[in-house]
Amino acid sequence: MKVSYKWLQEYVDLSGIRADELAEKMSRTGIEVDGVAKPGEGLSKIVVGHTLKVVDHPDSDHLHICQVDVGEEEPIQIVCGAPNIAANQKVIVALHGARIAGNYKIKKGKIRGEASHGMICSLDELGYSESVVPKKYADGIYVLPADTPIGDDVVSVLNMDDQVLELDITPNRADALSMRGVAHEVSAIYNKKAHFPNVEASETTGDIKDYIRVEVADTTDAPAYHIQVIKDVTIAESPLWLQTKLMSAGIRPINNVVDITNYILIEYGQPLHAFDYDKIGSKEILVRRATEDEPFTTLDGVERILDASNIVVTNGTEPIALAGVMGGLDSEITDTTVNVALETALFDALSIRRTGSKFNLRSESSARFEKGINVATLQEAGQKAAQLISELAGGTIVTGTASVNTIKPENVTVTITLERINRLLGTKISLEEVESIFDQLAFGHTVSDDVISVSVPPRRWDIRIEADIIEEVARIYGYDRLPSTLPVTAATPSELTKKQKLVRQSRNYLEAAGLTQNISYVLTTEENATGFTREEGQPVRLSWPMSEDRSTLRMNLLASLLENATYNVARKNSDIQFYEIGKIFLPNAGEVLPTESEQVAGILTGNIIEKDWQQEAVQVDFYHVKGILEAYFEAIGVSNAIRFEANSAINWMHPGRTADIILNDTVIGYVGQLNPGVSAKYDLKETYVFEFNLDSVLAVNKKVVTQQPIPKYPGTSRDLAILVAETVTHEQITAIITAKAGKYLTTVQLFDIYQGKGIEDGMKSMAYSLSFLNPSATLVDEEVTKAVEAVKEALISELNATIR
Repeated sequence: MKVSYKWLQEYVDLSGIRADELAEKMSRTGIEVDGVAKPGEGLSKIVVGHTLKVVDHPDSDHLHICQVDVGEEEPIQIVCGAPNIAANQKVIVALHGARIAGNYKIKKGKIRGEASHGMICSLDELGYSESVVPKKYADGIYVLPADTPIGDDVVSVLNMDDQVLELDITPNRADALSMRGVAHEVSAIYNKKAHFPNVEASETTGDIKDYIRVEVADTTDAPAYHIQVIKDVTIAESPLWLQTKLMSAGIRPINNVVDITNYILIEYGQPLHAFDYDKIGSKEILVRRATEDEPFTTLDGVERILDASNIVVTNGTEPIALAGVMGGLDSEITDTTVNVALETALFDALSIRRTGSKFNLRSESSARFEKGINVATLQEAGQKAAQLISELAGGTIVTGTASVNTIKPENVTVTITLERINRLLGTKISLEEVESIFDQLAFGHTVSDDVISVSVPPRRWDIRIEADIIEEVARIYGYDRLPSTLPVTAATPSELTKKQKLVRQSRNYLEAAGLTQNISYVLTTEENATGFTREEGQPVRLSWPMSEDRSTLRMNLLASLLENATYNVARKNSDIQFYEIGKIFLPNAGEVLPTESEQVAGILTGNIIEKDWQQEAVQVDFYHVKGILEAYFEAIGVSNAIRFEANSAINWMHPGRTADIILNDTVIGYVGQLNPGVSAKYDLKETYVFEFNLDSVLAVNKKVVTQQPIPKYPGTSRDLAILVAETVTHEQITAIITAKAGKYLTTVQLFDIYQGKGIEDGMKSMAYSLSFLNPSATLVDEEVTKAVEAVKEALISELNATIR
């Protein structure tokens, strides 16, 4: 919400209060001010000029030579390229030495041989955003009203010497989405009275019953709907004061009638809509739900297919507006409009939000319908708009209003005690101070038997309960005046749970292994939620997500790690080693709530060792990632229960470089290379990932880590080379060796794999080093030989191996 400081002063006396002081005070009392803009800051020597003569430049097909009266003794010559420049216009002139937007300095000079002593400016060149410049002047200069005094400072003429406060309005304070609402807030903060001009009665004619009637099919959709008719209007540009107020509020001026509806929107917070009465097509207005697949073309020229969740305003048969969201193309106000039907209404907030979300239509009007409006000034806003249309467009108001109204504005009474206020705020505020605060807020109040009854007007529809009253007292009293105390609680001994210990241990190990922790949103897109999981079922989706990018609870961690890796690689950080520990949400058939499961995931791409003068770069590979996991499972004491088995059926993984992580015969995750097609989609090179379920690891009994003295007796080792089919895995071989080598076997190390010359096709040679140690006696050669022979026999019989 953009608030003009000058406009605010029309309602509240702000003498002696600077705009920056007001911003700070508002921020400290509950409405944050993001900043204070000074539109005219840095602009100088920019005046109103009058074009006396405009001729084409002799050496250009688009330039013009202008003689301009700027209030000096002699007119000055300016060369201008604007397509809409013409004689007898009041224009914005930057003189020699002037400063325009961007601190650009204007100097006199020659343009294609013709002298130019300044510049005729557009609004863009004064710093106005393109979004607020009137479309008529979007591609050219801005033409000022004919009665603008020549030589006047343009900064003052356009009210650019104003200051604009940018308010960050929270959903519960939608009452501040209007100038009147902000005026009430400021008057309460400074204990000043807000003054609002009365709506003057305009001359009327005829009877509204002869022009239009209103019917509402369901008053829950439109609790209040009013139509006024203004005849014989003339569509034209709005006066300058109205245009500058709208531009300060961030709204583009269109024409006098449309601008008045936007002006009332900002002043009262009440959305209005103006129809061309002669294009409605009937003398009936029916507000109803749309029918399934009913077509309707909105003001932006797009045909929308409606359904029963949308409220429409119709002429009895066909829609003429998408209620509270956007008007129809066929009934919009144009330059030929003569008679205006002015709508003032209150629509169902939930329906407006659904319609806006469905069609991706967001506007200042729909935002206010969604968050709430002041029903007490609903009809007053419409009456003032009609009065302004009569005044500025020369129309005559038809007597009466066609209405359906079920709203009766009433104050809400909330009771509270002084003791309750002081106990919750930790203060010793007196009753007189509390009553003074309610007076500042313009809340009626009475006191009886220590109970304060507060009467809250409809303009503060956010206040309904005791806690709301306490908050109002606190913020007007001053949050900075509330005493600071430390809470007193009994100290209770505590320790980390098993799960917390495991998560901390996992985090410490993975970071020690060189990985960096990521923390991602649990909400993602539906595609990402289901794209990298082997779980079945539909993901859990939010009913009303803030955006489609954050609409669905994730079912994996890999998707967010891929996005983070892509983001970093795109910024030249190509060596990635990330991990994340977090929850995923798996759907439960027949249940509303999903199952929450703790996962660990990682992603590695690029080099794990950088090239330097001592060594070459080393790229990450499958064995490096698998080694990290093996050492991790060893560190947490579950390595004896973990094994890896090749799996070529995971569609987002490389079919030849992927393995399942198996814990006691249960698959808990996977590790391997990302499918090259998936890597290319994310603009990544060769990438390795893993993901497994941490809750499953937590449930397993872990090996107790014990300390052993250094052995007193020497150990020994034997090498074993075998020839096996290439389909035989290392896991199978080590399982047989471990089972048959006896109790003195300590380690099994694979030190060579060979396929090639001298080895027949379909076979491979694998060489292992077996280490033995007897901690209580010296091993004799016969014991080791017996163990190795047992291993050989088992390998021959179970794997059809050949001992080399």
